[in-house]
Amino acid sequence: MRLMPVVTMSLLAASALAGAPAPYLLIPGTFEEGRQPDGNSIILDAPGGLIVIDTGRHKVQHDKILAAAKARGKPIAAIINTHWHLDHTGGNQEIRTAYPKARVIASNAVAGALSGFLKDSRKDAEEYLASGEVAQAQKAEILGDFAAMDDRADLMPTDPVTASGKRMIAGRPLELHLARFAATEGDVWVYDPKTRTAYSGDLVVAFAPFLDTACVDGWFKALDQIEASSFVTLVPGHGAAMSRSDFAQWKSAFRHFVDCADSDAPEEQCIAGWKKDAARFIAPLGKRNLDDLLGYYLDKRLRVPPAERNKYCPAARPS
Repeated sequence: MRLMPVVTMSLLAASALAGAPAPYLLIPGTFEEGRQPDGNSIILDAPGGLIVIDTGRHKVQHDKILAAAKARGKPIAAIINTHWHLDHTGGNQEIRTAYPKARVIASNAVAGALSGFLKDSRKDAEEYLASGEVAQAQKAEILGDFAAMDDRADLMPTDPVTASGKRMIAGRPLELHLARFAATEGDVWVYDPKTRTAYSGDLVVAFAPFLDTACVDGWFKALDQIEASSFVTLVPGHGAAMSRSDFAQWKSAFRHFVDCADSDAPEEQCIAGWKKDAARFIAPLGKRNLDDLLGYYLDKRLRVPPAERNKYCPAARPS
């Protein structure tokens, strides 16, 4: 894996707060061809230390977070995981090794993932490793994911989010919103009323909506709830910060993609539609094989029998 400079960070402020201190530090995620992504990591200052929203997957991302904490001269007091996908939680262990008192604030959905989706994914990965066809760099990634899955103490929340509401985290007031059965069984998006900034996790992804564990209907309900807030700036799970108009365009592109999937339109038309509608968000992330990803979601998650499409929705849950 090619190591990038430790400090490749962006300070971004909401346009309405021009001239004010930046409300957050964004450590951009990566999304490179040939390897798994890192989600965006965000650092917030608080009276009692630093709050990290999502910790990435790879060591490079973890090192950037730790370097930022060192530069600020403050301990990391809390980690907020917007959801359990490993590109947002894979650094929990590294952060808590350096700052063992850091609280983990997340939904309890990770418990179901460890016994379900992640367990199944691990089995597939183990079979792939056994094939002997895995490149060394990819093998290291897979083993890193295994290590994260095995470290349940750092994946499970110390402070579960079981309902939406206001919380005082390290002395900083924030609003935590629990979106049930959306991109995952329990997504947490964060709203800072003081700076009017929303941190959406993968409820908004610049490149493409990641539908692997999604309930589409619940996802759109969550997007409606975000839209109903008074945010000025939204930081997505992957990609650059968005204005309200950017968010509306992304949401519309997502709706058009799902509507196309529900129609008789050829797959190529649906893919081309997303790439056109979301072009402004895709371009900064560089070239990747987007067609294959969107084609997979059409074939395996959207254009499938209702029971399969809705397997992550509440009605499909065992009673």
